[in-house]
Amino acid sequence: MSDIASITSKVKKRAEELTKPGASLLELATELENYIVEQGARPAFPINISIGEIAAHYTPSSDETTKIGEKDLVKVDFGIELDGLISDNAVTFDFSGEHGNLVEAAEAALATALSTIKAGTTIKEVSKAIQDEIKGRGLKPIANLTGHKIEGHILHAGVSLPNVAVNDSYVFKEGDIFAVEPFVTTADAAGQVVDTDRVEIYSFVMKPNLRMRESRILLNYIEENYGTLPFAERWIEKKVPSKLLLLASLKELLRTHAIQAYPVLREANGKPVAQAEKTVVVEKDGVTTLV
Repeated sequence: MSDIASITSKVKKRAEELTKPGASLLELATELENYIVEQGARPAFPINISIGEIAAHYTPSSDETTKIGEKDLVKVDFGIELDGLISDNAVTFDFSGEHGNLVEAAEAALATALSTIKAGTTIKEVSKAIQDEIKGRGLKPIANLTGHKIEGHILHAGVSLPNVAVNDSYVFKEGDIFAVEPFVTTADAAGQVVDTDRVEIYSFVMKPNLRMRESRILLNYIEENYGTLPFAERWIEKKVPSKLLLLASLKELLRTHAIQAYPVLREANGKPVAQAEKTVVVEKDGVTTLV
């Protein structure tokens, strides 16, 4: 646990150093992903750099030219996998100085959740604590984005930790690993995210019968290198002879449910979103954070 916590801390510090106005999204994502590898680990998913009303799942394409703006609200979400153990973390940067309330609320809701979780508490108790902290500040949690349980090699292990109060009786147990990630938006927002048309992230699901030879080769590569962990299109594009064949292969893999897509998510009313996230190990009297 101490090794992945140390790496997580280093990557967070590196993200804080590199994330600034004028930074290229592609260079930032690539540098952070390479830095994780340099530490002896690997990315548990592509670096997400989501700006403004974009809440999650935005990773740059290989030809991305976008740069961080002088007044952008930027969420950097990064995951680390080390010997099957996964740490999932995020931090928000407010370069405008106009969204400090959102950032503070996300961090406060995270702190409240971490102080509430211990062996024997329930999802119901923790989700209510997150909601109360955010709403008590006159803001709104994102209802359809949640934290999640993590298991060996599995980023989302089937138990969700919502940011709104739910009647879920799941009891936290010693040794449980959870990513806790409050998302906060403005009071006049929908408090929901919706899919956009942009997709850059996918993950392996199964191995069906495939017509195209390129699809079979690509799927074998995906399974062998990423397992069920999410991957970016830019990570695999050189494994297929041309962009046209890559798109055709991805289309077949999606149609046959060999892989699943993670569309970029946007706040439904176009309102800004802040995020705070840490991964924790549940203990008898509290939690240990993997950072």
